[in-house]
Amino acid sequence: MRKPAILVFAGSIRSGAYSQQAADAYWAQLAVMEGEVTRITLADYPLPIMDEDLEAEKGIPENAVKLARLFDHHDAVVIVTPEYNGSLPPLLKNAIDWVSRVSADGEKPLSPYKDKLALIGSSSPGAMGGYSALTHLRHILVRLGMQVLSEQMALGRAKAAFDDMGRLSGEREARMLENACRSLIEKATLLSRV
Repeated sequence: MRKPAILVFAGSIRSGAYSQQAADAYWAQLAVMEGEVTRITLADYPLPIMDEDLEAEKGIPENAVKLARLFDHHDAVVIVTPEYNGSLPPLLKNAIDWVSRVSADGEKPLSPYKDKLALIGSSSPGAMGGYSALTHLRHILVRLGMQVLSEQMALGRAKAAFDDMGRLSGEREARMLENACRSLIEKATLLSRV
């Protein structure tokens, strides 16, 4: 039986971003749970602002196709987002929108979103932990056909949430992360058998 393939990334590329630290925590937890985990950064896939005129003139950007291939190849995706003005950041929304435009890779059809599992998390220096961004992200991914797990983590007061080794320092948060990752592995394992 093969291990489920899981893609992990953050919705921010800022140096020292809390969402990057949280994505690293998800990656580390999933790696010890028998997942085949791939950690990427959106910094490696720069994209222009989504523009249908640009798409008509130049086609879908190669980095959007590369991201779509990654989504298509994996059984599940973990996305950790910061919260910008009560929603997700434009970088993340733009990447999601461009990937949604990709339906084929040459002759091979791609399905980057439909029936894929998604585990979502957020981080914020505020007490609510980016919960509003999670709500918006969940809505978008469900509209795209993803199965978004009910387990999620809104990591509040993120500046103090990690120890010197980059691990979650709070027992409650560490338990939430572990439970969410365990649920994802279990569900992704079942799907990979089908």
